[in-house]
Amino acid sequence: MTKGEISYQSYLKGDDSAFDTVVEVYYDNLLFFINSYVHNLADAEDLAIDTLLQLVIHKKRYNFKTSLKTYLFTIGRNKALNFLKHSKVHREEKLEDSKNSIENKDYNSLEENIITDEKKRNVHRALSNLPKDMATALYLVYFEGLSYEDTASVMKKRKKQVDNLIYRGKNEMKKFIDREGELLL
Repeated sequence: MTKGEISYQSYLKGDDSAFDTVVEVYYDNLLFFINSYVHNLADAEDLAIDTLLQLVIHKKRYNFKTSLKTYLFTIGRNKALNFLKHSKVHREEKLEDSKNSIENKDYNSLEENIITDEKKRNVHRALSNLPKDMATALYLVYFEGLSYEDTASVMKKRKKQVDNLIYRGKNEMKKFIDREGELLL
């Protein structure tokens, strides 16, 4: 059982402060995941909070048969899709790249950071050029650490479909990176 699940059990037993730990454990990743659908940080924040509120409002719905992370990501995905379905205007908000301070760093360290940042940007560009299902499957498995079964549950697909999406997605990403002339391997 994970730290978040243990905290949620404590919350259900009456320890209201334990819910703070649940939020601490899941909020950031949930926010990032929902934002990948709605492309607006303010809307994603609202939807992430609504998702976590489901644990407060409907305490008995989560049955501990799947991971709490899978349960929350499923709710978050459904909320994001409903939001997109009902919103009239789709606004996009680009997240700015974080800037690292270069003070007190030697040239080699700076060069390594530049190479690492460039690789991350290439992966992000390749991921954003994939069809939504492929990108979502890759994100959930490789960035969130969900199993193929949990990813299938979140995406409402079969495990084999997720396996196929990931296989094809990795191949498409490799082609994209090769096409872009990735020289920093």
